[in-house]
Amino acid sequence: MSLSVQRSDIRRSPLAWRPSTRFAWASLLGAGLVALPVLALALTALSSQAASIWPHLAANVIPYAMADTGLLLLGVGLLCAVIGVGTAWLVTQYEFPGRRAFEWLLVLPLALPTYITAYIYVEFLGFQGPLQTALRAATGWRSLRDYWFPDPRSLIGAICILAIVLYPYVYLSVRALFGLQAAAIVEAARTLGASRGRLFWRVGLPMARPALAAGMTLALLETLNDIGASEYLGVRSLTLSIYTTWVNRNSLAGAAQIACVMLLFVVALILIERKLRGQRRFALPVRQPRALSRTPLSGRSALAASLACTLPVLLGAVLPIVFLGIEVLRRDLWQQFDAALLRSLANAIIFSGLATGAVIALGVGIVAASRQGREPWLPGLARIASLGYAVPGTVLALGLLVPLAAFDNAFANTVQNLTGVSPGLLLIGSGAALVLAYVVRFLAIAVAGIESGLSRISPRIDDAARTLGASAPEVLRRMHWPLARPAVAAAALLVFVDCLKELPATLLLRPLNIETLATTVYGHASRGAFEDGALAGLLIVLAGLYPAIRLARAGGRTG
Repeated sequence: MSLSVQRSDIRRSPLAWRPSTRFAWASLLGAGLVALPVLALALTALSSQAASIWPHLAANVIPYAMADTGLLLLGVGLLCAVIGVGTAWLVTQYEFPGRRAFEWLLVLPLALPTYITAYIYVEFLGFQGPLQTALRAATGWRSLRDYWFPDPRSLIGAICILAIVLYPYVYLSVRALFGLQAAAIVEAARTLGASRGRLFWRVGLPMARPALAAGMTLALLETLNDIGASEYLGVRSLTLSIYTTWVNRNSLAGAAQIACVMLLFVVALILIERKLRGQRRFALPVRQPRALSRTPLSGRSALAASLACTLPVLLGAVLPIVFLGIEVLRRDLWQQFDAALLRSLANAIIFSGLATGAVIALGVGIVAASRQGREPWLPGLARIASLGYAVPGTVLALGLLVPLAAFDNAFANTVQNLTGVSPGLLLIGSGAALVLAYVVRFLAIAVAGIESGLSRISPRIDDAARTLGASAPEVLRRMHWPLARPAVAAAALLVFVDCLKELPATLLLRPLNIETLATTVYGHASRGAFEDGALAGLLIVLAGLYPAIRLARAGGRTG
């Protein structure tokens, strides 16, 4: 009898399937948004139209693109590791002139998009650039027949330029780990007679391996996402192959097939990162670890350390920013503050602002669901929602285009049949598709930032509030939000600037006749007149400086 009553209760309960927290819908939505473009790409790549294109791509496009992409990733990864780990070790272990300033100056290259830095170095190092012009004036040489000069428009040039912009990903993660190491570990090695080199190779570098793998993965994912620098520097990367196959050759199915190959690169990077990180975990003492006493350097050692930290800052931030400022003043580009540039600035702010608001709202819901929900699948959905950052912008745009275009066409046909008026493309024509691409790509930043803010709030506070009768939304609004607001603000700032800098997704999903700052710079560079877009590039860089400095100072406090 009791068994039949229980079954009857289950059948009569319409809410039995509902999750334990209403925020679970945010996790489902976030994971679905990330899975949507991947599934759409797979279906497009396996379509009947794509079957006839694959032999040509497999023979003439993909092998060369994979070779260039592999060499580019290898070179950028090694150079980022050398610069990032070396500078992080210097500023955390030694005392030398300028060390305090270098702690945050070394992060400044993150403010510059890779494509803007590439444009600048091609102009600066070109035959008519200031460096070669001064060299010819000093030596009397007249043409390239008289001397040899490295060409930035090459694979090696692309590796150096991308690495000088992306090394801060490695620097930040490794510096945080070096700063959190207990002083007793390093000082014990010193007491046992370890030299500076032995201390680094036998103690510091092995402990930094998890952070190094994480930082390198982020740098390489940004390398895969790049399209402007690769195209301008003459590197046939997979990202560029997707763009040219889609736009220039008008083959959506072929671009989808190349995008699927590129996703294999992304999966390989994530698996390699996990393999390198392994099961290594380093526990710190329960008490606050004693600060490490830095070894003072003097003489040539101090000069070498200062020089080693100065070069990345000079090449990655100071020289490009100064070059942009000089071009703006020399060409009197302030006159470009006309209606067209203001429209591009307004479009960039509107799209980035809408995406930032949506990302933060969705991120808060995802983190709240993982914290308040009892279902074991909620943390897994949060991890899936965070994978969007690993999908390059070109791949993301291609994957979103197919389902969004299908929805737009179905909606337009329905409205036209009912009213006789065609509404046009609702999502793609209004820019909603671009905002959605930003949300999918940068949702991971919001989730990570909000998680870091809420992780400092004890779960006992939640239990106490729920015991007193507070609902889950009330706990979030009255307790979590005030305490996590600084972390949420920092995440919103980073998302906003990343949306401003994003080029591949913006280039492919923006509505017709709509320009942003990023596409304005790209348009001038494509016409061979990058200097004319120096003002728009300077605005993007200036917008990214404050978040980069704030990120550097926050990392220093964490360390």
